[in-house]
Amino acid sequence: MEREHFSKQFDAELNDIREKLLEMGGKVEVMIANAMKSLVERDTALAAKTIAFDHEINRLEMEIDEKCLEVLARRQPAARDLRFLTLALKIVTDLERIGDQCANICKRAKELNQEPALKPYIDLPRMAQKASDMVQEALDAFVRGDEALAIKVCTDDQAVDELNEQIQRELLTFMMGDPTTISRAIKINHISKCLERIADHATNVAEMVIFMVKGKDIRHTIA
Repeated sequence: MEREHFSKQFDAELNDIREKLLEMGGKVEVMIANAMKSLVERDTALAAKTIAFDHEINRLEMEIDEKCLEVLARRQPAARDLRFLTLALKIVTDLERIGDQCANICKRAKELNQEPALKPYIDLPRMAQKASDMVQEALDAFVRGDEALAIKVCTDDQAVDELNEQIQRELLTFMMGDPTTISRAIKINHISKCLERIADHATNVAEMVIFMVKGKDIRHTIA
């Protein structure tokens, strides 16, 4: 009876960590959407609000870290449960860094909103949506232990990389054709790089899911 109670309590603690991770992931997805909206709609107030919201992501990171370390210390888990907890500690770091990238996008958006638009924002929102989808699917894969979905996230990273390269080529053309566009083009390029890094963090999470499920580290092996 005591063993059964211990097991139920342990499962509840792990489930609480899963829910907190999903909460953090959901807030990060909102940050990605709002960061892009602040740029496309030239909404400087939303940009400032999104930068301030990063504190909420930082709070959740510390809260989840504390819960994971507490369970590790008290329960001394083994095998898959141990992998789950150690990877949860790594995943919150990736999510926190995604929040930082969103704040960086908003800082550039605030600057760009004070100048005439260089060009319509078409590819950046597409890139942001793909990166956001990758974050959501990576977390879903983590919670469900879904290796196939994790592999899909890893391969989807290529599409984001290609969009980033395309945007860089277009910006180079602008800068070569008109030196007055250089400052704005550099800021847009920075935003594109931030989105690429968000996708990279989602890929990190997906690779860790594969490790959790298979016990095999595939980092640096997927083309």
